[in-house]
Amino acid sequence: MRVLRGLVVGVVAVLSASGLAGCALFADGPREITEQFLTALASGDTAAAAALTDAPESAKATLDQARAALEPERIDQAVEHVGQASPAAARYRLDWRLPRGRVWSYTAEAELYTVDDAWKVRWLPSVVHPGLAVRQQLALRVETPRQAPVLDRDGKALLEPETVVAVLLDPAQAATTAGPLAAALTPIDASITEQSIVEGAKSVQPKAYSVVTLRQSDYLKVKPAIYELPGLRFSEQRRLLPVDASLGEQVLPAIRSTVEEQVAGNAGWRVVTTDSGGGEVAELHAQEAKPADAVTSTLSRRVQAAGEKALEPVPGAAMIVALQPSTGELLAVAQNAPADQQGAIALTGRYPPGSTFKIVTAAAGLGAGKVKADTPVDCPATTVVDGRLIPNNDRFALGTVPLSQAFAQSCNTTFARLSTDLPAMALTDSARDLGLGADFVIQGLTTITGSVPPAGSIVQQAENGFGQGTVLASPFGMAVVAGTVASGRIPVPSLLRGAATEAKNLGAPVRPDVLDALRGMMREVVTGTALRDLPEVRGKTGTAQYGDGSTAHGWFVGYSGDLAFAVLLTGAGSSGLAVEAAHRFLTGLG
Repeated sequence: MRVLRGLVVGVVAVLSASGLAGCALFADGPREITEQFLTALASGDTAAAAALTDAPESAKATLDQARAALEPERIDQAVEHVGQASPAAARYRLDWRLPRGRVWSYTAEAELYTVDDAWKVRWLPSVVHPGLAVRQQLALRVETPRQAPVLDRDGKALLEPETVVAVLLDPAQAATTAGPLAAALTPIDASITEQSIVEGAKSVQPKAYSVVTLRQSDYLKVKPAIYELPGLRFSEQRRLLPVDASLGEQVLPAIRSTVEEQVAGNAGWRVVTTDSGGGEVAELHAQEAKPADAVTSTLSRRVQAAGEKALEPVPGAAMIVALQPSTGELLAVAQNAPADQQGAIALTGRYPPGSTFKIVTAAAGLGAGKVKADTPVDCPATTVVDGRLIPNNDRFALGTVPLSQAFAQSCNTTFARLSTDLPAMALTDSARDLGLGADFVIQGLTTITGSVPPAGSIVQQAENGFGQGTVLASPFGMAVVAGTVASGRIPVPSLLRGAATEAKNLGAPVRPDVLDALRGMMREVVTGTALRDLPEVRGKTGTAQYGDGSTAHGWFVGYSGDLAFAVLLTGAGSSGLAVEAAHRFLTGLG
């Protein structure tokens, strides 16, 4: 015990002589304090960081303001050098990792000195950044570049950035404001009524109800009538809008939602110091804004406008889908107002294709070697298949005629019999070879081509043969069929240049001799219609009964040069009006 006691006394004596006795033996040095300060700042514990300074209250206020202004996702820090003697100079690097991938990096310095045997950071705002002075604050300034436009295939604008104004209503004021507000807005949007405003406000209360977002030109028209109404406030922003408000109402909003981030570009941003009044003092960091390049769509304003104009006189829901057979690029998705009320039915609606499906049945018969275009076939007024009476329209009869004539005159009886002479899967396979039943994942669009399930009975197979039964198709799907006949392969549709389309359930290539026969037969159809004056047009008419059979849709599908299209007029009664719409469409292209 004497030896141990002597050893302890000796150690204490040595420590006392070297000045390391007492608590200073275990005290953190300037490097450790610097590291602790930076770690606390990086973790967001500003109170702990401020406590390591000689002015905790001032330090915490500055550190809190800096983090609030910049909202860092994290702060990386590294100590580069710290002196040992008091006062000790510390140099360190800070990397502020800000939202949206922004990084602000720099080197800063601080001075540390001992207070009551403890090291402290001498507090100055420059500890945060060399450019930050007393009574100044940090601020982040974001400079948003102008959105890029969306162009059509010819370089003409489809969507351009435009200022819009959101009209926001305090639900507590809805009863007072809804009437005069609706009176001002109804001429712009007929769906806005006093009742719709009141009900909408109830559904979101107590939050503000967004009544409508107006183009700036429309807002300025109604501003005198609504600006002073109680409970209203207005929010201005920039949005991509169609250059023509009535153009492509089903397809252009889909493009906009797809490319919004792409056309936004990279916002510029700056970190600045500001004075007590918020005025900018100095710029500490700057990154220039980079506008995005314009996005190019496959659509054609010319073709889209021609399609919409061709459908204007039609009272019922009507639509036209057009594409380029050689590339699959969509040229137009046109609908009239009654169709728009039902959504994007040109792309996703499923309807009996009627006699336009005879393209599929003819391809199946030709491919199986059952018939050729000039093969004599019987076209009686009616035929009976397993007890089911199948008539021609108005029960016309042609007698024995070439297949091409039965196709042109749309003999249901001929094609019902032809389909029953084929294997059970023949129509399903033939439809898939022409693109009907294919699945396309197109960026920006939801599409359905149609469905041709295998027949469950011989009667159903006969009905499927002339496009009734269980066969369904969309105008989009029938445009793909026409494009396949035109180009010799299934066109894979696309909407945006550079965006690949995923295609599934594609069939086998159709034989060239079958395609040649179909093309000739489709020209023979046209020579008997109002399209006969357009020598390049080939197509097929279709009248498709639905419901109880008392009403019918009118179809025309076809192609002219490198333009394939499908026209559907729902409830039109016959194909004649669809042919007239097709004529207006093609002649309107100029």
